[in-house]
Amino acid sequence: MHSRRPETLKIDISKYRGVEEDSLLRWFVELDDAIRARRIDDGDMQVAFAHSNLAGRAKSWALGLKLHDPYAFGSLEGFKSRLRQTFEPPRAEFRARTELLKLKQDKRDVHAYAQHIRHLTSCISSNPVDEHTLVSVFMQGLADGPVKTHLFRLELDSLEQAISIAEQ
Repeated sequence: MHSRRPETLKIDISKYRGVEEDSLLRWFVELDDAIRARRIDDGDMQVAFAHSNLAGRAKSWALGLKLHDPYAFGSLEGFKSRLRQTFEPPRAEFRARTELLKLKQDKRDVHAYAQHIRHLTSCISSNPVDEHTLVSVFMQGLADGPVKTHLFRLELDSLEQAISIAEQ
């Protein structure tokens, strides 16, 4: 009987550019998922794969370090740590949480408002906001109108449930 090599899945990830619009934490999640799916077990290969998914300022920064020391990162964790020290804005999760808690729909449509809440939620990973608080923030931030009135009459258990009903 032949033992088959475990299948791999080629998952593409977004390029991390080192600009404010890019969420480093989100990129790390994408990176880890892709490394697992591709079954990249070797540390040097993990760093090479991560490096190949950089662009712009972040790629220039990494190349500069590697020119001076080809082993500047050592491991994937070392690579992530140095990337975080260089590009993650100070107190990024605190800022995302603060923005989330005061978020309003304003002139956005419900879909755009929901996407913004999802994005901010994904930026808060070390101490995530609980579902009931997310539902409250979403409902409170909705523009006054029939959608908001309808949602306040329901008992909602999750942000996705609230968004789904609001988008109908």
